[in-house]
Amino acid sequence: MSRPRNMDALVRGATFTAALVLFFFLILLPLVSLNRYAVREGIGVFRDRLGNPDAVAALRLTTFVALATTAVNGVLGTAMAFLLTRYRFPGRKAVNALVDIPLAIPTVVTGFALLLMYGPLGPVGRFLGERNIQVMFSFPGLLLGHVFVTFPFMVRAVGAVLESIPQSGEDAARTLGAKEWQVFAFVTIPAVKEGIVAGAFLTFSRSLGEFGASIMVSGNLVGRTQTGPLYIFSRFNTGDVEGAAAIAIVLAVASFVILLLLQLFQPSAGRKAA
Repeated sequence: MSRPRNMDALVRGATFTAALVLFFFLILLPLVSLNRYAVREGIGVFRDRLGNPDAVAALRLTTFVALATTAVNGVLGTAMAFLLTRYRFPGRKAVNALVDIPLAIPTVVTGFALLLMYGPLGPVGRFLGERNIQVMFSFPGLLLGHVFVTFPFMVRAVGAVLESIPQSGEDAARTLGAKEWQVFAFVTIPAVKEGIVAGAFLTFSRSLGEFGASIMVSGNLVGRTQTGPLYIFSRFNTGDVEGAAAIAIVLAVASFVILLLLQLFQPSAGRKAA
């Protein structure tokens, strides 16, 4: 019996070591390298790079787009989650599968598809252009791309909570004469607030780092449609590695803090559900 135990211990040790090695080379080492490049010319240069007006404008736009994306998907994603979990209708499975399409296709493909529809060559883009309404290469185009890419996060976060709670409260409200919108607003929404908050964290964090769709629909106009990730790409292409690394550090830290808050939030949500 001692031999199998020794083998089990060996397998556990090898698995643990392999996981640590992979974590070190795939996660920690690149982050350390990013930090080294950001401050290799001194903390003063790092502050100067962060204080660059174009960098400030990019970070401000990134935050604004992420907030707007979270707000839009907070409404659309919650409504879609409610539709998929509370109703049965023809084509429901197909719609449920299509919700995850943004996770399956490259984001640059998403941006290209939106550009072909809402850009100058697309039918909707031409229609709007004739009325002096510009979607692509402006804030609406950025928002559209980010909403598309992050849509599944809110739907799945809220949907998971909806599936775990009984419908007895909603049925009781209907029995007492509440209308459907009242049931949704005063019974369903409070019951799934943990899912909405979790979806908001994930949506905001994902929007902060969105690049593929953004570069296709924004035009990467400095001071107007250049987000943080686009600024990093632009600075690196011009040889300003320190400037790119400085903004990358800010976005990485912001994403880490958001995900840490989500981890702290989830256990409390679990205790409440229990």
